[in-house]
Amino acid sequence: MNAIITGTSCGIGKAIAEHFLDNGWTVFGLDIQGPSIQREGYTHYIADIARDPLPELPLAEVLINNAGVQNTGRDIDVNLKGTMRVTEQYGFREGIRSVLFIASASASTGAEFPEYAASKGGVVAYMKSTALRLAPMGATANSLSPGGVLTDLNAHIIEDPELWAQVMAETPLKKWASVEEIAQWAYFVTVINTSMTAQDILIDNGEAARANFIW
Repeated sequence: MNAIITGTSCGIGKAIAEHFLDNGWTVFGLDIQGPSIQREGYTHYIADIARDPLPELPLAEVLINNAGVQNTGRDIDVNLKGTMRVTEQYGFREGIRSVLFIASASASTGAEFPEYAASKGGVVAYMKSTALRLAPMGATANSLSPGGVLTDLNAHIIEDPELWAQVMAETPLKKWASVEEIAQWAYFVTVINTSMTAQDILIDNGEAARANFIW
């Protein structure tokens, strides 16, 4: 069983790759950075998904689009156009079973950097197009939209008591997701799930549902 996963050098992508490896999958990782996983069954390729030629990879049952940038001036190019390049090359091939996109809660709320939010909103729309095109092949396509996640990228918030208190005031469950939890979601949606398609799953500990009732 083969899985192709982008953005595997750190954070969510690395956790997803590790989870698939733990479950006996062969994983092919793409990242602009070098490998941080040294395990049997894992092969790493260095590539900028928006600019570089994409490597020839074996057929895979699962494709997970996780690679992305935030507020770099390249958000549309990498997060949306790069993701589309990867999907068009690896997603519409014999034996594909599921394509997953890691989007963002900001895709629906818009509550982040403008270009980043727009890029992730585009990813969700493209996911639905992908689902319709994959359906005749019996394959699914869905997206996960995490809110806050405990990653190094968010360390400046997590480690700042004042910022963390402000975030928690907007988060009903008073926590953020771990990368391991997002990896479990990714595995469920791509491997266990066979009937849900064209859906975006919001994983934000209730932040988008926040409503302050004043009487």
